[in-house]
Amino acid sequence: MKKLFILLLLINLCVQAQNIAYVDSRYILEKIPEFNTAQEELNNVSLEWQEEIDMLKEEVERLYQKYQAEQYLLPEETKRSREEIIIQKEKEIKAITKQRFGPDGELYKKQDQLIKPIQDLIYGAIADFAEKGKYDIILDKSSDLIMLFANQELNKSDEILEKLGY
Repeated sequence: MKKLFILLLLINLCVQAQNIAYVDSRYILEKIPEFNTAQEELNNVSLEWQEEIDMLKEEVERLYQKYQAEQYLLPEETKRSREEIIIQKEKEIKAITKQRFGPDGELYKKQDQLIKPIQDLIYGAIADFAEKGKYDIILDKSSDLIMLFANQELNKSDEILEKLGY
């Protein structure tokens, strides 16, 4: 009888419902004006840098076209000199592209500088909400996690926005 009681007690403890909720971080971010401003700034910087790189590529293309048209008339030394200039410009373009858009590039650093504080604020609000609401698990609907069904009553995104003052 004792064994049966202990078994039932253990089953009951395992089956106790966990308090679960979810948020949509993409929805929350879109409702925060500072995030939209940061995104706009990142887009503008990215476009500006891309235009700069495109101009350099056009310059290389013009140099190459000119070289192609004149190569049969040029002395060997001038040919080599122009080839080296073109190759150097192409290397320069690759270096600038990596510096601006690479994994540790300026765009990544700018994004980290502008958006990370907003994300930290949101995660702090979620953690505070979870502690106060005694939630065991809070999922993010906009993450790679697959949510085949989500009861809208469990969506706490608006409460997080309210907690953030939006």
